[in-house]
Amino acid sequence: MPAPDAVGKRDVEPDGSRRYTLTGSRRAGRLMRALTETGLRERAARPLVIFDCDGVLVDSEVLACDVQARALTGYGLPISGADVARRFLGMSAKDMRRLLESDFGRPLPADHESRCGEELFSLFRRELKPVAGIAGVLEEIERAGVARCVASSSSAERIALALEVTGLSTFFGPHVFSSSMVSRGKPAPDLFLHAAKTMGFAPESCVVVEDSTNGIKAARSAGMRALGFVGGVHCRPAHGDDLLAAGADLLCRDSLELAKALLGVTPIEAGTT
Repeated sequence: MPAPDAVGKRDVEPDGSRRYTLTGSRRAGRLMRALTETGLRERAARPLVIFDCDGVLVDSEVLACDVQARALTGYGLPISGADVARRFLGMSAKDMRRLLESDFGRPLPADHESRCGEELFSLFRRELKPVAGIAGVLEEIERAGVARCVASSSSAERIALALEVTGLSTFFGPHVFSSSMVSRGKPAPDLFLHAAKTMGFAPESCVVVEDSTNGIKAARSAGMRALGFVGGVHCRPAHGDDLLAAGADLLCRDSLELAKALLGVTPIEAGTT
């Protein structure tokens, strides 16, 4: 028989029998289980937030496009960094090579990607910065317990370096996905579907944050909500219109608007009090 002072109150019935009513640790245990189940349901109702990397988390697009433009111009294929951004933003290196070779009617050097990567990685270590305010957004998301990951057209090595040098890697841990993990890059939905499946979320429970029309198209093709983000330094005035035309559900002009869209909060920049 349980000890009355530990788990219940002993009552005497009119017929002299005794019964126990739940109090103390038993009632607390049931209450904790109910609260835990409620918390799990609320957590399950929260979406998975899938972040693109370049132009959303880190301001890398201008650096990367200028590297490509210098290399292509050196091959006798003149193009500006702005034109590279306009045509190939959000595209994998494999798909970009295919289109460039088709446009110019000649193959690119076999070591094009490795040469550009070497120059870009050196620039990343010296100059790469996070997108303004994004660290504060990630802190609020982490505080709220929202699941998150990165899904980018860049190589796994480039994503890892970008997150490391900008101090953002701790917000994602191992939950980083590259187009090299799937057969088709953006605008195909494969990368986002792979990320969602690995993270244990259905597509309709995912929100994608993207700065490229290819990324927005990929998110919509995957059956996910898509937030267009134009807070990167590379975004020209009409860029937001392009994202909306591609199917973005909402346009976020900066990190403050992104935080409100995701959580309904105004973030405090990381490291401030």
